[in-house]
Amino acid sequence: MNFHLFPEGETITLLPQRLLYLRQHRALVVADVHFGKINHFRKAGIAVPAKANNRNAADLIDAINQTKPERVVFLGDLFHSTYNEEWETVGQITDHFRQCSFELVVGNHDILSENQYSRHSIHRIDQLVLAQWLLTHEPLTDIPENYYNLAGHIHPGIRLHGSGRQSLVLPCFYFGKRQGLLPAFGTFTGLAKIKPQKEDKVFVLAEGKIIQV
Repeated sequence: MNFHLFPEGETITLLPQRLLYLRQHRALVVADVHFGKINHFRKAGIAVPAKANNRNAADLIDAINQTKPERVVFLGDLFHSTYNEEWETVGQITDHFRQCSFELVVGNHDILSENQYSRHSIHRIDQLVLAQWLLTHEPLTDIPENYYNLAGHIHPGIRLHGSGRQSLVLPCFYFGKRQGLLPAFGTFTGLAKIKPQKEDKVFVLAEGKIIQV
């Protein structure tokens, strides 16, 4: 789904794989991948299906093939915890797409050694500025003038009500006046319910579709 956040702004593409593409900068932006979380759960004895690992990797590969970006920007929490074998899946992806630069805006879960990131050609940064876009992991409480903050960390979701007392909380893209929140890319990450204002834009993800509400 394409839309313009500002009247004079560039085209933003929202992807059902829970990513955002900034066309003018040829940048694919993804928040809170949490690779390794599933293996972390399984080691703790929590019955999480291993095939969910493959889904995360496949969705990221599909999005890169679809948009053909020059850079892939992870908005923090690329890997969930300490090293496990799923980190090598990340390396296979970065090695396959050598035409892309991979940048990680460091989040609170990004605790691997510097060597682990460098050997997979992932450049770590505190934040990234692309024209008017200011990309961070955690949403900023004080946004510099003339910038729009894109962030992750929150894992936004919104409650939709059906007939009777039926309701469902679904992941979403949220865009306020000066700040946008991306949904968590990774599975088993949970959701934080948001309360949008009237002027805000919200795009819900449901069954492989993006729906503006």
